[in-house]
Amino acid sequence: MFERFTEHARHVMSLANQEAQRFGHEYIGTEHILWALAKEVHGVAAAVLEHFGVDLKPLRKEVETLLDGRPHCETVEKLSRSTQAQEVIAHAVEEARALDHNYIGTEHLLLGMMRDSEMSSAQILANLGLDMDAVREQIQAVSKDKT
Repeated sequence: MFERFTEHARHVMSLANQEAQRFGHEYIGTEHILWALAKEVHGVAAAVLEHFGVDLKPLRKEVETLLDGRPHCETVEKLSRSTQAQEVIAHAVEEARALDHNYIGTEHLLLGMMRDSEMSSAQILANLGLDMDAVREQIQAVSKDKT
């Protein structure tokens, strides 16, 4: 499934798994992916988040507040993804295709989680002042710089 994912996007998914385990959750949710995107400092998404002044401390606080009330489970090595996390991945694939990219990068995961305003990760990003159109424009600008 992740064969088209960049090294950084794969690392994000691994970090999301670790974060979910750290919280004792039995699934990987969009909040775990969001935190992992912010932690992966080498991806395009991190550059875009930095461009918009997203600081890890407020982001972490928002994510932790959201996750603290969720049920805990014993550590599981490989966690399943929530339905919303699966939707983020599907949206990321669509975003990559729309941008004519033949890979799935951290930037596509970021756009994928912003597509559904009902997702908690999208709400966190909106609370931090991010707008999908502005994020997409910045991703295109950063992508042009890298080519």
